[in-house]
Amino acid sequence: MNRIDKTFKKLKDAGKKAFITYIMAGDPDLESTMERVLMLEECGADIIELGVPFSDPTADGPAIQRAAERALSAGVTLRKIIGFARELRKRSTVPLVFMTYYNPVLKYGEEAFVADAADAGVDGLIIPDLPAEEAGSLIRLCRAKGICTIFLVAPTSTDDRMKKIASASRGFIYYVSMTGITGADLSLDSQFSAHIGRLREMSDRPVAIGFGISTPADAAKMAASADGVIVGSAIVRKFHEDPAGARDFIQKLREAI
Repeated sequence: MNRIDKTFKKLKDAGKKAFITYIMAGDPDLESTMERVLMLEECGADIIELGVPFSDPTADGPAIQRAAERALSAGVTLRKIIGFARELRKRSTVPLVFMTYYNPVLKYGEEAFVADAADAGVDGLIIPDLPAEEAGSLIRLCRAKGICTIFLVAPTSTDDRMKKIASASRGFIYYVSMTGITGADLSLDSQFSAHIGRLREMSDRPVAIGFGISTPADAAKMAASADGVIVGSAIVRKFHEDPAGARDFIQKLREAI
């Protein structure tokens, strides 16, 4: 059983929700990223998403765009991040998810990327600009290596599309709380609860909600509807603008969830 699956089962048995955090790998450098990942784990992060910097991040808001720029300026690449994951595995067993756009994977080569990621101890993969319908070869490669493929459901997704995404997803389904980009203020559609309900009828996979969750109050609100809560931009901003306050902020998010 994949580490992500084990984590959700353990949390469910304990009546708890998953705290899923995101940071950009290499912001400002990989040494700092190692310190931050270990701090996130110490503060109660159940699953950690590592962003792969890319020059044209279509789903990301300003905070993550700037983090990607800082990482790219530091010379961080997908290959180096895989090496980072291999080093992390010597110090931590926290479930690790790569969040990347498809271009770096295509350049690396799907088969080589999946093999190297699995060997480095990566547990899951999110590619926001790769639709499930076009990910057949990558899904097959990931299944063979035990890597969870995690796809995004949007508030605008039809029932038919949700079924396809649920079928293609492993580990958890990523529910985007609103239309827009990461880091925007949380604003839920009037059909939010009904949409989540229909998704749960289609699949027994855990549902984690992300986008726009920036305060403990936001996190608590989303935890009431989901199996996991994803916080990214707010943590990226905190580490960059107020690193001394990051630990306390992360712990308050964990408590709220």
